[in-house]
Amino acid sequence: MFISTPHVKRLAMAGAIAGVASLFLAGCTTTDDLETPAESGGTVRIAEVNELSSFNTGTADGNVDINNQLDYFTQGDFFHLDDTASLVYDEGFGTVELLSEDPLSVKYTVNDDVVWSDGESIDADDMLLGWAAQSGYFDDADAEATVGTTYFSPAGSTTGLDQMAFPEVGDDGKSITVTYSGPYADWTLFSPMSVPAHVLAEQAGFEPDGMIAILEAATEGNVDAPVETNADLRAVADFWNNGYATSSLPSDSSLYLSSGPFVVSSWDPAQSVTLSVNDTYTGDLSPVGIDQIVVRFIGDANAQVQALQNGEVDIINPQASADTLSSLEALTGVKVLTGDTGSYDHVDLNFAAGGVFADANVREAFLKTIPREQILDAIIRPLDPEAELLNSQIFFPGVNGYDEATSTNGSDAYDTVDISGATALLAGATPTVRLAYSNANTNRVDAFLAIQASAAEAGFIVVDGGLPADQWGDALALPETWDAFIFGWSTVGAGVLGVPQLFDSASDSNFGGFSDPAADALMDQLLATTDADTQVELQVGVEKALWAGGFGLPMYILPGVIAFGPNVDGIEYSPWQTGPIWNFWDWTMAA
Repeated sequence: MFISTPHVKRLAMAGAIAGVASLFLAGCTTTDDLETPAESGGTVRIAEVNELSSFNTGTADGNVDINNQLDYFTQGDFFHLDDTASLVYDEGFGTVELLSEDPLSVKYTVNDDVVWSDGESIDADDMLLGWAAQSGYFDDADAEATVGTTYFSPAGSTTGLDQMAFPEVGDDGKSITVTYSGPYADWTLFSPMSVPAHVLAEQAGFEPDGMIAILEAATEGNVDAPVETNADLRAVADFWNNGYATSSLPSDSSLYLSSGPFVVSSWDPAQSVTLSVNDTYTGDLSPVGIDQIVVRFIGDANAQVQALQNGEVDIINPQASADTLSSLEALTGVKVLTGDTGSYDHVDLNFAAGGVFADANVREAFLKTIPREQILDAIIRPLDPEAELLNSQIFFPGVNGYDEATSTNGSDAYDTVDISGATALLAGATPTVRLAYSNANTNRVDAFLAIQASAAEAGFIVVDGGLPADQWGDALALPETWDAFIFGWSTVGAGVLGVPQLFDSASDSNFGGFSDPAADALMDQLLATTDADTQVELQVGVEKALWAGGFGLPMYILPGVIAFGPNVDGIEYSPWQTGPIWNFWDWTMAA
């Protein structure tokens, strides 16, 4: 399961989705030949479902699909993942050098000419901040957070990364070297890049050198011996955690600096955001002849198709359905690409003490009422008649481990609806469940209605917790507002870090608060294991704990469709989180 660009490559919430391991690509259909591309300047217009909400994708709240899409255009990094989820290094940005395997030691060096869009050099200060924000190095809070302090709140788990010692700065401040105290399975997917250090320092009230001095002087966290909160470090972390969330373009342009080919130049709330060429960019990933990228916010799939037909947008990646695909194939001059995605829809439960699902019997009863086959028939099979239920929280069908997991994890208990079994577990109780979801997503609306009706047969009162597209993501981080949630994850298809990111007791992305010490221990072992077979074995163990504990239910893998008009060429299908933009530097404008 895993992520998007810069930072520790990690999962991102999608406007309608979620994900885990590697998948295969399907074919494409073409409705008409495109014009011959030419190297003329122009604007590429893309439709996206959700609106931008943060300029820091490293936080749990900021790590949503649209933010990661904008990040991909605007932020340079040491590497990216291609359409096969293979790692591709960007030597135009810098280098990553494995110095030693035992102990694991890795050197990151930024090229001399790489700068932020305000002209400030990108250097070791930026990497130290990125390392600090992601590693959990300074944290000393216990598992229940009753004592000690958690400073930074990254989207991903710090397990494994917390083995890094304080980095060594070298090459006149252009490199850092990190050394791990033990093996780490996903070290190749770690990048120390984050937001600009000089900007964060100023926003938190410090000089840049002063902020780095704060990091250097702060005590390494020790859960067994927590110390008084470091007020200066708290101020730095608080702005990193919260200071980049926004619903409009900040008046302070330093809050959205770029290190990539494009920089945000304007934002019309609820309408679009415009990216222009970053004149300070010196790397190799600039598309030829493209001057602007305009991202339009269009939540409805039919509206996206209409916008493509009318020439209002050039590229769409709508929620796939049989009607959407049929409409696209009927258009002239439009190329349609289809395939599986690295995304799946699921229902998660809230384990809060005193909540309706604190009772294991109530959890099991509710899960028994979820009509997964009915939902699959209504939403996915009209597009893919061969689609099957997803019966793993971790593995995708066809991936090593899926068959073993699904044959032993207990998922077969939820293959069909069991109203009588649910009724017996409730023993006359009529629990009220607030079921949240995005009500701008028709698939989610249909799933909610099916679950509400089915659960009522067993005695549940399911309250409609549908939320607008601009609110549901924030609500996930507010478990006091929901009992169950229909949402999903999108993946780039590499690594194992996504497992503790979603399921570890201490992870900020474990929104429902599921906790199992034995599963936590397995996930700790997983991140210290490089052997593929052992990784599968450990993940299967986590699977069993998730199903036994009633974490929730996966439902289905989302099929994908990408379509683009005659003004742009070079679009290639990718199932992973970056979707159609994964190779934007190869795009060209048509004549």
